[in-house]
Amino acid sequence: MKITIVTSNANKAAEVAAFFQGTVEVGHIPLDIPENRSEDVGEIARGKAEYAYGQLKTPLIVDDTGLSIEALNGFPGPYAAYVQHAIGNAGILRLMEGKEERAAQFMTAIAYADENGIRIFKGFLDGRISSSPQGDAGFGYDPIFEIGGKTLAEISMEEKSRISHRARALTAFHDWFLQVFRDRIDANG
Repeated sequence: MKITIVTSNANKAAEVAAFFQGTVEVGHIPLDIPENRSEDVGEIARGKAEYAYGQLKTPLIVDDTGLSIEALNGFPGPYAAYVQHAIGNAGILRLMEGKEERAAQFMTAIAYADENGIRIFKGFLDGRISSSPQGDAGFGYDPIFEIGGKTLAEISMEEKSRISHRARALTAFHDWFLQVFRDRIDANG
């Protein structure tokens, strides 16, 4: 049994392959996918999966991620990648100046598409926006997204891979996939 992750991010493809190591073969195709606009990362992932499956006609997964900051009324939401590129962590910290409420939540939606349709799996990670960047590991918002007193940039990649929003969505998908396709996986060795 084989599934394909459709992403331009080779690291993301490797992370998915690691989740399925020893059970399912994971392929990688970097396909340019138009991205629909929605306030729901699940709906964005659904649109990406629909497009990718229409092009490739093979079982596949895509994902979408957002960041919701309570004090900013949910901003940047599903536009997290654009905002990271446009204003970066320094811009977010400027927007947060003087705000006591610093709660934030990452969310990832993984969409699986095959001949039977599309299924969505979501993962969430609650935390807070730190007052300054901390740590030198990770990428994106990791230096300013804090959980348990440390930013994601201050924890090991192994720990982050276990607790992250993407890991939680991927675990939900992985568990469902293995349950639904166990017979085919076992038959293929």
